[in-house]
Amino acid sequence: MSHDDFRPLYHPAGHDNELRTAMQDLRTGRWVSMRNLLAATTDLTLWTQRTQVLAAVAAGSDAVQAWRTEEPRSLAAIVMYCRVLVERALRAHRERHRRTEELWHEAWEACRIAAHQAPDDPVPWVCLLALAQLDEKQRMDEHRLPPPGPMLFPGPWGLLAEADKRDPYNREAYHRMLQFVYARRPGGQVSEAVNFVQWAASSAPPGSPLLALPLHVRVERYRRERGNEKALDLHWVTDDAARDAGRALRFWFDRVPDPAGGSLLDLNYLAHALWGSLQFPEAAPVFEALGPYFTTLPWAYRTVGPSDAGSAEDVFLRARGRCLAAAQGAGP
Repeated sequence: MSHDDFRPLYHPAGHDNELRTAMQDLRTGRWVSMRNLLAATTDLTLWTQRTQVLAAVAAGSDAVQAWRTEEPRSLAAIVMYCRVLVERALRAHRERHRRTEELWHEAWEACRIAAHQAPDDPVPWVCLLALAQLDEKQRMDEHRLPPPGPMLFPGPWGLLAEADKRDPYNREAYHRMLQFVYARRPGGQVSEAVNFVQWAASSAPPGSPLLALPLHVRVERYRRERGNEKALDLHWVTDDAARDAGRALRFWFDRVPDPAGGSLLDLNYLAHALWGSLQFPEAAPVFEALGPYFTTLPWAYRTVGPSDAGSAEDVFLRARGRCLAAAQGAGP
């Protein structure tokens, strides 16, 4: 297929074909494929990722409840149930639904039960971190613990530590913590987010997706500065921006045996950061790892209307074409 004929696809499962199959069955209310997939998932990174994607599908049905009824002693079903309730509470919060607080408390209780019954699983703790962003005034004691280092903020550090204990440097746990930073004060605090991701990335080992965290905050800062049109292009070509992109490339992407098996969102953010900082040949392998897939963000933020998925795809295609062409031109 020529570059001109290429059209990217969006699918939450990305390259995970087994997950895609389970999602298709789940959309029709069938849960056996999900049960079998999770039973075969032993890697905690993949476990966290698959349960998150499946919960987003299952939240609109009673499939997980049916599974729990059929197999009440299944730990996977118990964990998926807390996942689904958390997803519903977060959606209610975004939609300002009147039942948000009720759903929040139901989800919190389900997470505590799952944490007790599946003590080695990081997902219940990741879910509790996800719920922490609903406590915007930090009323709960577990959401305002002293930070582990200077320049950080009081927050749910105990929950993060519990997730870390079970799966060190769990990607979703740290992204949930970042969401908490944005939620804890009106308008969020980009400076606090910068301090957090620098702290997290500085201790992350080579190959960790946490090395891509600074790219997410850089995009968020750009989104908030869109009113300052003169600053937009310069935002991506500063030394700091190029350094963040290069560090994520060298110490995360280049150190992972199969980058395509990681987060599609992180791969898109890395490709975007390298393209934006004019590191075109370096971005080409990232676009190649994405294969036929892309995510609307962060490309949508480089368009006039960020809600226009078609415009986001156009930006992605222009960036991809520019970087692949540069890589071919740099060859022997």
